[in-house]
Amino acid sequence: MSETPTDRTTGDIVLYGADWCPDCRRSKRFLSEQRVAFTYVDLEATPEATVEVERRNDGKRIIPTIVFADGSHVAEPSNAELADALGLPREAVADTYDVVIVGGGPTGLTASIYTARENLRTLVVDRSALGGQAGVTERLDNYPGFPEGVAGAELADRMVAQAKRYGVELLQAVETESVSAEEGRVTVSLSTGQRLRAGAVLVATGSTYRRTGADGEDDLIGAGVHFCATCDGPFYAGSDEVLVVGGGNSGLEEGLFLTQFADHVTVVEYADDLAGSRLLQDKVRAHPKMSVRTGTEVTAFTADDEGRFAGARLRDRSTGDEVDQAAAGAFVFVGLDPNSGWLGDAVARDERGFITTDRVFETSLPGVFAAGDVRAGSTKQLASAVGEGAAAALQMRHHLDSMASISG
Repeated sequence: MSETPTDRTTGDIVLYGADWCPDCRRSKRFLSEQRVAFTYVDLEATPEATVEVERRNDGKRIIPTIVFADGSHVAEPSNAELADALGLPREAVADTYDVVIVGGGPTGLTASIYTARENLRTLVVDRSALGGQAGVTERLDNYPGFPEGVAGAELADRMVAQAKRYGVELLQAVETESVSAEEGRVTVSLSTGQRLRAGAVLVATGSTYRRTGADGEDDLIGAGVHFCATCDGPFYAGSDEVLVVGGGNSGLEEGLFLTQFADHVTVVEYADDLAGSRLLQDKVRAHPKMSVRTGTEVTAFTADDEGRFAGARLRDRSTGDEVDQAAAGAFVFVGLDPNSGWLGDAVARDERGFITTDRVFETSLPGVFAAGDVRAGSTKQLASAVGEGAAAALQMRHHLDSMASISG
């Protein structure tokens, strides 16, 4: 009987690993991003499970070892190997498309729905999982049409289902390595070795919140550790304490915003002084519900015995003294990086790496458009990202029409 993806993923998947293992953390993150259910077995906490790992790997203690529902396993896989094991589509069906969209978050998925409804052959390529940051957000409370809020995974799944309904082709765990313009069309090179031709390309690769690198951060993202106060702040209404990590303008602004919900907000800044504007600093220091700790490093985010967020371990950088700070949640604002480095010099970017566009979302490379969080000037909010996706789709339609009229 031939193996199918369903054979492997129906039922529970078990990941054997250890918290200190970076490849284990990567695999855990990949499975979570793909919204694949799995059980994590920490060999440090359950050393008897090492016997199973060694049995499957000819006596070798290789982690992560991931066992699938059908009894097969992979050991120390790359993300691409894990994607193949899960049966995720990673090869484009055709060589030529009307539209190729790089990035399968809300911006890219929205654009794909609009272009596919225009009967344009559309491909979406994402280096990770469809849904983007929204898909791994615990709950979205400010997206129109969901008065009670909506789980990020549910919203992402709805968008994916709608794109599939219109015949959008979707690739996951595939890197886009470059784009170039040739003879009025755009060439897209993928990490799988495929080279695709398209009449228009949309770059909607979003941006990535910088992380602190503290212990426990990866495991608690979306479950106590957040990167958007506007999105997740309301969940902490009535909480005794909330932490804000980062003393720049974003951290101070979001900290002030969080005082609407939490009884107290503590700003933790690594440097000896806050980096935000003097006006914001004065507001924060004068606010009765806020405190500031400068020269302080977050060394770990902590959880209780049931795995729920409990607070953070803070280290005074001048004395080395550490203290456990109890909190209901933590919001990290230590910077934002656009996912645009793979483009190199193909398109113009600003000093921070965000892609610059004209008023119709076209970049400096003809036929290549950009929208959403990766675009300079975007608001970095879900609702506007969706709107930009729709607007960019309409502009790509106009671009394709103009190209057809010229060639005709």
